[in-house]
Formats: sequence, C-alpha cells, structure tokens
Amino acid sequence: MNEVQTTTSEQAIGQTGAAISIDEITAAGIRIADAVVRTPLEYSARLSGRVGAQVYLKREDLQSVRSYKIRGAYNVMAQLTDDERARGVVAASAGNHAQGVAYACRAMNIRGRIYVPTTTPKQKCDRIRWHGGEFVELIRVGDTFDAAAAAAQNDVISTGAVWIHAFDDPRTIAGQGTIAAEIVEQLGRVPDLMISPVGGGGCITGTTALLRGTDSAVRILGVEPTGAVSLAAALVAGHPVTLDTIDSFVDGAAVKRIGAICAAEMAAAGATVAEHPLYAGDPSPATAILPAGTVPPAGGVHITHVDEGAICSAMLELYQNEGIIAEPAGALTTAALAEIDVAAMDLGPDATIVCLVSGGNNDVSRYGEIIERSLVHRGLKHYFLVNFPQEPGALRRFLDEVLGPDDDVTLFEYVKRNNREIGAALVGIELGAPDGLDPLLDRMDRSRLNCQRLHPGTPEYEFLT
Repeated sequence: MNEVQTTTSEQAIGQTGAAISIDEITAAGIRIADAVVRTPLEYSARLSGRVGAQVYLKREDLQSVRSYKIRGAYNVMAQLTDDERARGVVAASAGNHAQGVAYACRAMNIRGRIYVPTTTPKQKCDRIRWHGGEFVELIRVGDTFDAAAAAAQNDVISTGAVWIHAFDDPRTIAGQGTIAAEIVEQLGRVPDLMISPVGGGGCITGTTALLRGTDSAVRILGVEPTGAVSLAAALVAGHPVTLDTIDSFVDGAAVKRIGAICAAEMAAAGATVAEHPLYAGDPSPATAILPAGTVPPAGGVHITHVDEGAICSAMLELYQNEGIIAEPAGALTTAALAEIDVAAMDLGPDATIVCLVSGGNNDVSRYGEIIERSLVHRGLKHYFLVNFPQEPGALRRFLDEVLGPDDDVTLFEYVKRNNREIGAALVGIELGAPDGLDPLLDRMDRSRLNCQRLHPGTPEYEFLT
C-alpha cells in the first residue's frame, strides 16, 4: 500500500475536530424525515439460534433507493444555499450514494452529474437514471470508486459545481447516523453489539457517534471486505493510506482510501483491527492487531474483514431463509456474524446484536458468480487440469475410478489434439460435502491420469476459470 498526500479536508488521525454530535444527527433526522423510510428492525430467529443471542436486522435495503445512502445525500443537499443549488452538484459513487443524490436532485429540482466506475452493475446505473430523470447526467469512468471520484473532483474544479461527498463530509455522516437513532427507538435501548459495514466510513462513523454518545458500553464491530481493507490499513499505519489494488466485487464497499473523518474518529475510539496479510509484517502498527473472530469488549470498537466467498454465502442464506435480496455490501454484517465468537461477550442469550443490511441493489445477472464464489468458499467447488490419453474410454475411466458417488462434473472443456497422445481438459467438480476433497485427491493419485489441482487466487486459476 502506498501513502499519498493528504487533502485539505484530512486531519491527523487521532484528532477529533470533526466529531459528529447527537444534536447534528437529531437535526438530520428531522431534515430528511419526508424523504426516507423508517426501515424495520426485524428479529432473525435463524441467526439468533445460530449464535445464541438476540439478532436483529436493520433493513436499509427497503429504502426507496434500496440503501441507506439516501440519508446522507439528502441531508447534505437539503442544506445547500440557493446559489449552490443554481450551480448544480457533482457526486462520485459505486452506485448507492449516486441513487440518493439522483433522488434528491429530482426532488429539489437541482441539476447533477454523477460519476460511477465502469464496473458498477447495470441495475444500479438504470436505477440512478430512473431516480434522477432529466435532472441527472450519469458518467461512467475508471474501474474503481476512487478513479470515478478523481474525475468528479476535476469536474468540480472546472465547473464550480458543488461536491456531494459519499462519506467524508460531516453532513453525510450525520445523515447516516440517523440509522442508529432509529435502532435505539425501535429496540428501546442501545444494542449490546452493533455490526456495521465499512466502505468509505460514513456509516460506521455516524452510527458509532450516536450509539457511543448514548451508551458508552456499546460494542462496535466494523466489517470490510477482505479485498478492500482501507480502514484497517489506515488504523495500522496511523493515517489514511491508498491501497495499491482492491477486489471490486463488493462494489458498495470497495474503496481504496478510507475517509479522513472516519479514520480519525475510529482511531480516537481506540479501534483495533483483525489480522490481514496486507499489514502482517508491519513492525510498529499504530493499533493492536488481533486474531480473526475477535469480538470487541464493552465500550470497544473492532474492525474485521470477511472473505468475498463468505459474503456470497451470506447473500444466498439471506435470500433462501429471510427472502432478503442483499447486494454484496448488504451481506457484510451477517457474513461477519458467522465468523465471530459471540459467546466471548459473556452476556448470555439475551444479548442483543444488530446487523445492518445496508443495501439491496443487486443485479440478478451476478447470481451465477455469487453461487460460484460461495461454493468455492465452502470447499465444495474445485477445478483441475486433467491429462487424458487420446483413446476410447478415457473419460469413462475418470468417471468410474476418480469421481465419487456424490460428486458432480460441472465443467468439462477439452479440445482433441490429432498430433498428441494426450490432451488436457479443464474439469470443474462439485463435491457432495467439503470432506470429500481428500478422498477425491487420493483417487486421482491412484489413477493413471495426471491431475493437477488449480488453487484459488493463483494466476492459472484466475485465467482458466
């Protein structure tokens, strides 16, 4: 990861000059009341039974724009002066903030230009256009949020339009903090553990400010995708840093550089982080690096991360059990819940946990990849290069001698070579159970076929699959 020069809005990490007050969040709640939905806080019997506590889902996927981002965007735009409205607005987003800005543009008759990465799902782009109508121009540029944001900032400099930041603005953060205000009202108290997703950091900063300001004993668990740990990296380094590369699959939380306000506030709260290869060799981390599965103590804040495959599994579970269509970022919190030791809180079965389902803008065309990533994560899907002798019956021997009774061939790609005695085939196998892998490998070793396993994360795996 590389450090870049800080912008004028950034403060040294650990300073709290940009702290968000409960009064600001309360005022934001009044300001946005007519534009947002008071989303339900739903009890989940399935997740409660799994972890031995009372688990609730805050359903921000049920907002009119299918994510909580309308809260912050509308709160900022409702405070613009007449002059600022006349100049128009510019925003950058992975898709959800863009929908909030588009909604506000149409509601307030403000012209806007919205920049999104080229990787933004078509469904989100279509919804941005629908919400904004004739008031919004959608511009796709770059392959990450950060690239789109850079293009948007150049627009602001050249045109004088007003910049509506997706997360690093106290007004945006105050709007997101209204989620926590609703949770406290609906639950009747502050939960014992609040699990929040982390992308740019506006949501966790706002919700943490409200909850810790109401009850200092609350535990906060922030969750990043394993492929985009910008907040954890900032806390370890002692200042915001720009990650060299990120996995953009969790598009709603794939940010190369965490917001400066979030980094400062989380450091001031003493946030610790989960171990990760990105900073495993740091000789002098600015915060404690703790084992995976750690639960924050009373009053503590901890930042963890979950694998993209685990997120996919959580998405499928939410759909199959609760009927919730969550986008990848929307399933971050329930994915993390499956990997932490809730019993370590030592609060008994009456402990309350709230998981924020942050959004439901998922393109149905992505479900093939979601199922694939889930199967790989669960140890059920594996790929091999198999050298078959080019003779009759070779495939039959593979099926009879190598494949187990509960295994299934899901992919077979083979091109016959007339001038060779053997030919390689790419074979995908779905196991009946994860523990079927070792027996499968044993049968491959005993067979006359040369079988090479392709391991996830390797260049050959990514190229061939």
